[in-house]
Amino acid sequence: MSARTRRQKAALAAEGNESEESANGNGTVSTPSKRAPSKKRSSSKLNEEPKENIFLFAPNLIGYSRIVLAIASLYYMPLHPRTCSLLYSVSCLLDALDGYAARYFNQSTTFGAVLDMVTDRCTTACLLVFLSSAWPRWAIVFQSLICLDMASHYMHMYATLSMGGSNMSHKKIDSERSWILYQYYHSKTVLFICCGANELFFIGLYLLSFSSPVLSPSLLQPVPDAQPSSAQPGTPANPALSSLFASPWSAGALEMARANKVDSTFPWIITLVSLPIMAFKQYVNVIQMINASKWLAEGDIAARRANKK
Repeated sequence: MSARTRRQKAALAAEGNESEESANGNGTVSTPSKRAPSKKRSSSKLNEEPKENIFLFAPNLIGYSRIVLAIASLYYMPLHPRTCSLLYSVSCLLDALDGYAARYFNQSTTFGAVLDMVTDRCTTACLLVFLSSAWPRWAIVFQSLICLDMASHYMHMYATLSMGGSNMSHKKIDSERSWILYQYYHSKTVLFICCGANELFFIGLYLLSFSSPVLSPSLLQPVPDAQPSSAQPGTPANPALSSLFASPWSAGALEMARANKVDSTFPWIITLVSLPIMAFKQYVNVIQMINASKWLAEGDIAARRANKK
């Protein structure tokens, strides 16, 4: 082969390389064999991204602490009203803190919202169960409040998820659907005051079950034919609990715990002040249940029409 022929072939090869470089637009020659490894590297980087542990988010950790405090308050509820009220109150106050933490750390999750709602419903129900035993004549009222609270929030949550979509929050209420619910959930201040006053009312009733002779006069009456030195309810003597009853969870221990009453002034104040707000909260529960029922009925009507077509 002559030198001229070799030069022509080299020139043609150089022109081919330049055309490939201009087609790529970046001055480099790319071939299928060189692109494949880049895809593998990109997919491996996606797989190496750390997975978030929803259960260890800050607001959910606060929710777990609420559960622990609530269980502790239930343990002290029959005999130690001051300790129980303190633990229960702290658990309720943390309800506002977990929402703030979720917004601050951008960790709002569906699991956290459900955990918060379930904790609220269960703790309130347990306190109402105790009030039902403290005042049997009013047990039907407390039982009705438990049913209303559970049914209202369950139906509202179910309607939100089934009609509004899985990504829709139960606190996002359309003002055209219910103005009262919109004001209730839209304002964090209104929501905090209503929920806080509702719990304060029941805490006040709980403390009055240990303190008020007006509401429970039989608890402060001495037992007939009792010896003056015995520590029956209503007598000045007050020996250690273990010296009177073999079991601190007996009925006699409960009566004595109520006889060692706390001052009723503060319980009366928080009960009477929070009563109107508690009544409004129950009214909101009724409106919420009715609104959720109508929303579900609209979905049923739309589904039936679709099936007929």
